[in-house]
Parts: sequence; C-alpha cells; structure tokens
Amino acid sequence: MPIATDLFDLTGKSALITGGASGIGLAIAEAFVMHGARVIVGSRTADKVNAAAQQLNKLEPPVHHGPDDPAAVGVPLDVEDDKSVDHAIKKSLDLLGGLDIVVNSAGIMCKTDTFDLSPEQMNQLYNIHVTGALRVSKAAGHVFREQHDGCIINIASISSYVDLTGVTAYAAAKNALLGLTRSLANEWAKFGIRCNGIAPGFIPTDINRKMIEGTDRGRRIIEHTPMQRFGTADEIAGAAVYLASPAGKFVNGHTIVVDGGYLASGIGDSVAPWAGEA
Repeated sequence: MPIATDLFDLTGKSALITGGASGIGLAIAEAFVMHGARVIVGSRTADKVNAAAQQLNKLEPPVHHGPDDPAAVGVPLDVEDDKSVDHAIKKSLDLLGGLDIVVNSAGIMCKTDTFDLSPEQMNQLYNIHVTGALRVSKAAGHVFREQHDGCIINIASISSYVDLTGVTAYAAAKNALLGLTRSLANEWAKFGIRCNGIAPGFIPTDINRKMIEGTDRGRRIIEHTPMQRFGTADEIAGAAVYLASPAGKFVNGHTIVVDGGYLASGIGDSVAPWAGEA
C-alpha cells in the first residue's frame, strides 16, 4: 500500500476547542487552521474568544476562507453549564456545517496546601477538568455517533503521572481525566469515535506562569528535564494535529506525554549552579 502524502491534512474538518482563547488551546486552534481545519474557539469570556478568532483569521492557511466562510469563530462556552455546551455544539454545526473534532482544553489552577484545600475548590477543579470534559464529549458524541466518525482529545498534564506539591486538586482532576479518556475510547470506538489525550510537560501559560517562571520550583523542574528548558504551547499543538489527522486514525485510548523527557529523567547531567563535573 502506498504511503499517503496527506497524513496530517485536516482540510474539510471542523473542530471545537474549549479553553481555546489562550495558551495551549489557542496554539492547537492555530495548528488546526494551518492544517486546513475550521475551528470554533470556546471560552467563558466573549471578548477573549472574539479576539482569538480575529487572530486566527489573520493566518494564511492552505485553504482559502472569505468573510462569509471564516477559518475561526469565537463562541462563549462554560463547560460547567449544560446549556452553554449544547449552544456551542449547535453553533459549531450551524456555523461550520459539521463537527469532527473536540479538544477539551478548558482548565484552571488551584495552588494551595492540601490542609487548606476546601471541598468546594476540589469540586470546582473536578467539574471543569473532568465533568466538563465529559459534558462536552457527550454533547459532541451524539453528533459523532450519528456520523460514525469523531475525534476527542483531552488535555491532561504531567501531574497526571507525577506528584507536584501544592496542586492536589489539579493533579487529582488530571489523573481522573486519564481514566475518562480510556473509558470513552473503550466504550465509544464501536460508534466510530476515538478518544485520546495529551499530557503536556511544563509549559508556561496564564494559569501557571507565576508558579514556574523565575521561581525555585521552576529551577527544579528544569534541572529534572533532560532538554533543560520549558516547553512551548506550539510543541503541544503538533501532537493534537497528529491525533486528529489521518496519521492517528488507529490511535485510541492513549495519552501522549510531551514533556522534554521529564518522566524519563533519572540521574543525568545536572544544570544546578553548584554542580561540578562528575
């Protein structure tokens, strides 16, 4: 069988990206547009989603889009609200003419000592990262099941695999997201639906920048990362294109870790200022 030349082509595909107005979600939206897809950018703030859509529509993708056929549209979306999610799915169908891909990227951070963590904070993190992802996946899943084709991508985290102090609620929710990803992949494959995840390493974004840039925590992270740097949102977007494209059509139930080698790190070369030659 000849090797296809369009393995990463998303032309004709439509995607809904929650948390798509900034950070990793926005980077994925940009990558999707540049590979031919049209996207709905969803986030809770209307001004932010509209600004993100304007930014995306200034790109020069391989597929020409006119003012009546934009590459990107912003839609206010609160993943904690059923009506808001249903509205976003309907808008995706109305404005893009279909829906093929969902990326669950919406998220918040809660940094606090676990003794001070309230049940309300825990529940909020879980409701956004896990129940919110389920809510969006189910709403899109009805569309995917009818067309017997669909791709769900959940944005997990390096903290799905390793402990990070002070972010218990975030880590617990991201751990649960791995289970949700596997469960949907196992149960919905018979409907033509694939569900995978991406676990980013340490990527400075609005929700964690103050925690890792110029801090002792950040220094220790880089010391433990063989590539000796933080990642970028663009480097996560490539994995999303792979999972959404024909190249990933037999990948189901997996979470790709993109972390610069953090999980693989054992005893390596130190970048600590006090380190000498071994």
